[in-house]
Amino acid sequence: MFSLFVVFRYICQQIASVMSDTRFDGIVFADSWQELNTSLYAGRIIHILCEEGNMGFTFQETHYNISARDYVILPNAILASDFSASEDFQGILMNLSETYVTSIAIRSNYGIIGHLSLLRNPVMKLSERDFRICETALRYLHMRMEEESHLFREELLGSLLTAHILDLYDIHARSRKELQVSERITALLRNFIELLYNGEYMRNRSLSHYASRLCVTPHYLSEICKKVSGKSATYWIGRFTMQEITRLLRQKELSLTEIAERMNFSSMSYFSRYVQKRIHLSPSEYRKDCQREKGDI
Repeated sequence: MFSLFVVFRYICQQIASVMSDTRFDGIVFADSWQELNTSLYAGRIIHILCEEGNMGFTFQETHYNISARDYVILPNAILASDFSASEDFQGILMNLSETYVTSIAIRSNYGIIGHLSLLRNPVMKLSERDFRICETALRYLHMRMEEESHLFREELLGSLLTAHILDLYDIHARSRKELQVSERITALLRNFIELLYNGEYMRNRSLSHYASRLCVTPHYLSEICKKVSGKSATYWIGRFTMQEITRLLRQKELSLTEIAERMNFSSMSYFSRYVQKRIHLSPSEYRKDCQREKGDI
């Protein structure tokens, strides 16, 4: 009888522990821009609204400088680095869990269009009106996050975030020509980008391979990529590939041979030609430039 009581008490304690755990990481507001230079937000979506001053960062090997009324969306924090800011910088820094954003299930096909566009350029220039709309939405969302006792907190925050994302879709779409994309094309492009995010480019870089995986022709895959993003499928495969190659080249403990093998190149000469063609530097020259910038040589 005593043992049953002990077991029952233990089960109750575990249930109470789970119910009392109100931690929610779907939406997180950073306290300072310095947090962005850590691995804390790897894999998360970063939103930055610059209110005053300036901020700089590198995204996929391109350096950006932003100022007041600029809105930045980084689809994956791991693709960004070297954040810096002026002494008078003020802004709102929000990062989102991709799982949470997916769970709120926004019924719009525009997401994949915006995603591909943001991979090319993550900065949106806002009008005064759009800036005020975004600033108000983010500050209100931040305020409501403090209400941990709200019985429907996650649903409430999801609704507020959905409204803000739809405003961002509207702002972005107004800056482009109207583009309608069917659900089939949306699903196809989402699956294509997912293959790249999952590292498929480290094993295969041929257009025909991705077309086969997606059950379409190479021509069709390339055409819909170009229609939606302005760039072909081959461009996106190469962009993800070079992002990883340059990341590995900055790790001086890895030999060039190890990098070529990790990226599944058939030979060192082919690896060198591939890199040279895209950045106009050999792998060893690129590595030396990186070391020179860091003062290692």
